[in-house]
Amino acid sequence: MTNAAVAADVVVVGGGHNGLVAASYLARAGMSVRVLERRDEMGGAAVSFRAFPGVDVRLSRYSYLVSLLPPRIVDDLDLRLTLRTRRFGSYTPARREDGTPTGLLVDNADPVRTKASFDSVTGGDADFLAWQAFSNRIERLARAVFPTLTGPLPSRDTVRAAVGDEETWRAVFTEPLGALLESTFTDDTVRGMLFTDALIGTFAAADDPSLRQNRCFLYHVIGNGTGEWNVPVGGMGAVTAALRDAAERAGAELVTGAEVTSIDPDGLVRYVHNGAEREAHARYVLSNVAPSRLTALLGEPYDGPEPEGAQLKVNMALRRLPRLADPDVTPEEAFSGTLHVNESYRQLATAYQEADAGKIPSLPPCEVYCHSLTDPSILGPAEREAGVHTLTLFGLHMPARLFAGDNDAARDAALAATLASLNQVLAEPIEECLLTDADGKLCIEAKTPVDLERELGLPAGHIFHGDLAWPFAEAADQAGTWGVSTAHTRIFQCGAGTVRGGGVSGIGGHNAAMAVLRVLRS
Repeated sequence: MTNAAVAADVVVVGGGHNGLVAASYLARAGMSVRVLERRDEMGGAAVSFRAFPGVDVRLSRYSYLVSLLPPRIVDDLDLRLTLRTRRFGSYTPARREDGTPTGLLVDNADPVRTKASFDSVTGGDADFLAWQAFSNRIERLARAVFPTLTGPLPSRDTVRAAVGDEETWRAVFTEPLGALLESTFTDDTVRGMLFTDALIGTFAAADDPSLRQNRCFLYHVIGNGTGEWNVPVGGMGAVTAALRDAAERAGAELVTGAEVTSIDPDGLVRYVHNGAEREAHARYVLSNVAPSRLTALLGEPYDGPEPEGAQLKVNMALRRLPRLADPDVTPEEAFSGTLHVNESYRQLATAYQEADAGKIPSLPPCEVYCHSLTDPSILGPAEREAGVHTLTLFGLHMPARLFAGDNDAARDAALAATLASLNQVLAEPIEECLLTDADGKLCIEAKTPVDLERELGLPAGHIFHGDLAWPFAEAADQAGTWGVSTAHTRIFQCGAGTVRGGGVSGIGGHNAAMAVLRVLRS
């Protein structure tokens, strides 16, 4: 039996960060809002977690850095949140012709050292000068595009005019990204370092004609008009805590342990809470679940492209940071930025080909960074005193298809291959630096796309709910809308599946709230 329907102006299905943003805006506008979250905590992928028994370390278990969250949302919602910059942008290990280790260190505070690093890897200053010019072009692109993400959808021509550079427009928006990288840079390491921004959560080759890699690249380099990726103090859980607090201060009702079972186009939402079937009838329903999941809840067929996640997420707690094979870079320098492991342009291409053929890459490319170097607050007092650190590893080219059979066995194989890949750039095995928990087990965990689907409801583990879209209207009747509409007038998308969704940005939630308010005011 179901209980009597509860009326609300808005029901938000899914309490991830976008759902909380939408709830905050709408509740602040005087609407009654109920957020229904399946899990026992709000936040979706933007959460912190003590993953290892007896170890007081709050890991950002799924997502880990912030770039796309607009200051406008932070200010509008009075979010109590601190983001810290990182001095070192990245470090990419390499080898000289004689086999000795070197590496490309991007030191944001020391351009002279950065140039010397480029020279060491590339053997001259041509690629350094090209990188400087490339960075300036991309920053101009970011300044033009990022402000449009929290307004009605512009037309393609409007964005093109705002970019104001036909060469950049053609290279980023119309041609496979590989053509730009290959024509601009000569060094394989430099090309690979830049191409990784096109592969986070996206399985694609550099010459993919779909341009999904270009769209991923675009969102990874435009955040706040600079492309800078910042560290949330307190971990990703602090982002959710700030958003949850904002929603509650505004008067939204947040319900955890509430699994939505169906949605009717007339606004009736059925869900199970505390073992009982319940109903909520709303004027508007905002969906913070994947588009493919929304159609299932509506009882409709899904006719969009099938999503496929493509990453291995590994979390570690260390007794100490490992030493690098390159003696000229300290562990603190290498790990406080993004450490690119076996991500040269050719290595990325080889790993893609192997994964596309159904094999775990023989040398998995991955990115590693240490949150606790920038933000030691995620460590307990004893752990901080003992010199404990965290490492977050994000493995590329690990599509869901590799784990579709025996996920446990495939996870073990992928993790072993990935750690072996990481050890190639270290002076000692990472395993020797791992902390042990209260049960005597090594403090390391891995999450495959199958795990992410099971734990977070991400379709095939896709962290963006599906391939990212261009940040402009691709149909004439879409220009001027908010990019959140569905076939039903009462139902809007508000999560990563919106036109400008993806990443920890809150943009999908903001735009869905603006769409509802526009309807009410019209």
